[in-house]
Amino acid sequence: MNELKVGQEVPDFTLPASTGQNISLRDYRGSKVVLYFYPKNMTPACTQEACEFRDAGDPIARGNAVLLGISPDSLSSHAKFIERNSLPFPLLSDEEHKVSQLFGVWQLKKLYGKEFMGIVRSTFLIDEQGLLVKEWRKVRVKGHVEAVLGEIMNK
Repeated sequence: MNELKVGQEVPDFTLPASTGQNISLRDYRGSKVVLYFYPKNMTPACTQEACEFRDAGDPIARGNAVLLGISPDSLSSHAKFIERNSLPFPLLSDEEHKVSQLFGVWQLKKLYGKEFMGIVRSTFLIDEQGLLVKEWRKVRVKGHVEAVLGEIMNK
């Protein structure tokens, strides 16, 4: 499967969410969507990123955008992560990696000499019509949320 490219329409998808319901991308037509993929709940960089997005909630909303986080973690793990960090946005569970593969972020990774499949931290901005308008791949957490906010305000 070819990964999505900027300018393409993002195919609709549905995943189970921390809200207790399934969330579909089409639910957010008419709003911008910040879709961020992260490797694992409760890890230092993922916690920092989630908390920085949490703290940017008001400017994200002022930019007519919604925030959705996606990882391969279970819904029960998401619930603990949300509670521990007071996250006000939904986390989606992509345990079968279907959406991660669609966006090309489920990749072979290396850590301490070991190879494994996992999420490469990435963020995507989808416009009100469902087009992919910006992508950030292989994200470093420091300064990332500010870059996303700048792009939301410019679109």
